[in-house]
Amino acid sequence: MRLSAIGDVTHVLPTVRTLQHHWPQAAITWIIGKAEVGLIGDLPGVEFIVFDKKLGWSAYRSLFASLRNRQFDVLLHMQVSLRASLASLAVKAPVRLGFDRARAKNLQWLFTNCSIAARTRQHVLDSFLEFPRALGLQETVMAWNIPIPQQARDFVAKNIPEDRRVLAINPCSSVRSRNWRNWDIQSYAQIIDHAARQYGLLTVLTGGPSAAEREYAEAIAAKAANKPINTVGRTTLKELLAVLERAEVVVAPDTGPAHMANAVGTPVIGLYASSNPERTGPYLFRQFTVNKYPEAVRMEFAKESDAVRWGKRVRNPDAMNLIRVADVEKRLAEILEK
Repeated sequence: MRLSAIGDVTHVLPTVRTLQHHWPQAAITWIIGKAEVGLIGDLPGVEFIVFDKKLGWSAYRSLFASLRNRQFDVLLHMQVSLRASLASLAVKAPVRLGFDRARAKNLQWLFTNCSIAARTRQHVLDSFLEFPRALGLQETVMAWNIPIPQQARDFVAKNIPEDRRVLAINPCSSVRSRNWRNWDIQSYAQIIDHAARQYGLLTVLTGGPSAAEREYAEAIAAKAANKPINTVGRTTLKELLAVLERAEVVVAPDTGPAHMANAVGTPVIGLYASSNPERTGPYLFRQFTVNKYPEAVRMEFAKESDAVRWGKRVRNPDAMNLIRVADVEKRLAEILEK
């Protein structure tokens, strides 16, 4: 069970690949959110049951009805929200594996009967890999292999010139209260123009359909001298994945598309100040992160980053201003000039 969100769902995939590698005959059922199934709902060998939180109590009734006559051997309860824990009651399984007590927040420990090993200061993806380890599978498989349908590749071919090198910028994180993870518009525009001048890169803007994301992308495009292709709000998750695969490099804050790019092997320059990239950074490309989290923690809490709670967010709208254009240009050079 992992209902949300896009980034976390991609982090679960190496766990799925590990289970499939060691136990190829195992039947795997994944209870997942409605949006998230649009990205990975065609994984071979996995049955998906959708839990649509927007339906309220109807979502629980539907889940309980669909699982009424089902029995499982093991439940991997991989989400600590109370919503997920309540939904987990629909699953009949003698082994209910959850997080260790320190990480089993929101009373998750009440809904499980065994736990993964207690670890400190782990990346989210590594915490998920503790689940197969708890089942005795010590050798993990670091693979994602998300299917990309031909229709999504056709979208890329139609909208991005085949002869151009591509930089993808996903400028916004999810729209939530006090979620100050977005870099400023002018700086994004400067990176677009630098990438065009220095490397001949065409920029493609990516993102979701919210009004805030669309407005942000339009403002960036208006500021840039080298006009980007704006796909924000105009792609399905599969089309977005295909765009990210097509790019040579992706620039993004802490957001789902950064982890989608990681999943298809595209180098990611993560822009991190309000959250810790050692916990939530693009897993394979953390060395390219512009990491201002330690400075942001000192600014906000007058402490070093290793002295605050693991996963502590800096909820200050000025935190991302610690990231300079020159920092991102340096990372671009490291990736593109090798």
